[in-house]
Amino acid sequence: MATVKEGLYYSESHEYVRIEGEYGFIGITDYAQHALGNVVYVDMPEVDDEVTAGEEFGAVESVKAASDLMAPVSGTVVEVNEALEDQPELINQEPWENWIIKVQLSDKSELDNLMDAKTYAEFCEKA
Repeated sequence: MATVKEGLYYSESHEYVRIEGEYGFIGITDYAQHALGNVVYVDMPEVDDEVTAGEEFGAVESVKAASDLMAPVSGTVVEVNEALEDQPELINQEPWENWIIKVQLSDKSELDNLMDAKTYAEFCEKA
C-alpha cells in the first residue's frame, strides 16, 4: 500500500499539493511513483510559466511508461526542483520531499476540488 500523507491535497491524476501560505508545492504521489517504476526524466515548465488546474504542465518518464503531469491548482511557477534534472530518481526515493514545481496560487478556492488524505487513500484502494 502506498503512503498517503495528511495535510496535503490530492488530485485524481495522482498529483499532490502542499500549501505553505500563498504557495503550493506540486509533486506526484507515492502511489503514482510506484505505478510508474524507476523515474528517469522529469519534464518541467519554466519559472514564470502559468499553470491551469486540470491542464498538463509537464511529464514524468520512467523505464516503463511516460505520464503527463496535470496541474491540481492554477498559478504562476516561481520555482522548479532543479535537483530532479540530474536526479529524477529522487521522486522514487521520497516523493513527498521531492516536489516538482512551486507555484504562487491564483485561486485558493480550487483546493476545494481536491481530495484530502482519507478520500485519496480510499480512491487509490478502488483503483
